[in-house]
Amino acid sequence: MQVFDDAIRLEVSKQIKILELVSEELRDGLLGFHLARGFEVREVGLVYYVIASSDRFTDALLNAKRYCSMMNEGIRLQIGQDDRTVSITVEYVDVERQSDRHQIEFWLVTMVRILRQVTETRLALRALKIRHRRAETPEEFKSFFGCDVEFGADSDEIILPAFAASLPMAGRDNYLNDLLQTYAEAALAGRPKERATLRSSVEEVLSRLLPHAEANQSNVAKQLAMSTRTLSRKLLSEGLAFTTILDETRSALADKYLTERDLPVSQIAWLLGYREVSSFNHAFKRWTGMTPQQFRSASLSAQQPLR
Repeated sequence: MQVFDDAIRLEVSKQIKILELVSEELRDGLLGFHLARGFEVREVGLVYYVIASSDRFTDALLNAKRYCSMMNEGIRLQIGQDDRTVSITVEYVDVERQSDRHQIEFWLVTMVRILRQVTETRLALRALKIRHRRAETPEEFKSFFGCDVEFGADSDEIILPAFAASLPMAGRDNYLNDLLQTYAEAALAGRPKERATLRSSVEEVLSRLLPHAEANQSNVAKQLAMSTRTLSRKLLSEGLAFTTILDETRSALADKYLTERDLPVSQIAWLLGYREVSSFNHAFKRWTGMTPQQFRSASLSAQQPLR
């Protein structure tokens, strides 16, 4: 199974789903919190040691921001500072935030644990904001974070007193930090430069859902771990519409299937999510000006070798 294979990187949406299923099975509503309390933070690896060998707290935060995608490609950090506070905001990348509770709580606890360990301080928070809701703040949260927790907030944010910015790292080592950052930069450079586009992700999901007549926007959004509204908004920002992508995906697949001699038109219609062959015929004529049979005949004729 992929979940037990260290060589396989699970998509963030799958990580979130697995944690939710395990939480239900174990009846542990604080699974993410408990997992973060129970592991050795040095297992985070290179990013932990870059943070730990930084000179001061602000340097550590900037390094965490730069390299956090090496820990989890689904999150990014924003660092803020004013006269009264230092803030660390966690943002989700290409994942609908409301689909998750456990993973965000895992990362909030993990970050606080790392910062306490590398500064060798208790590092009490001024406040903690969490976007999802809970009926009440668990006592374990109050004890660990040492502050009030605002659930249902407009951000996922760790807020620290301003003096934290000047705290030195207990294991600061400029030479080691320079060396580790060299390795970290090389690791970043070796990662894929471009993530799959939203359009290609939608097309991939559509190809799986079409034969089951489930290729609607709601189901596609669910597969991509986002709400229907978010999917519409993101497509619109790229000048795309779901209905257009669906139509063009069907058209491209139809062309491909019709060049295969052994697939009857009725089966192709089914593979494209049409329950009536007449509906497929009408759509295909709109796309190409030909019926599927005419297109197939023309394609097969073109494939015949010249004598």
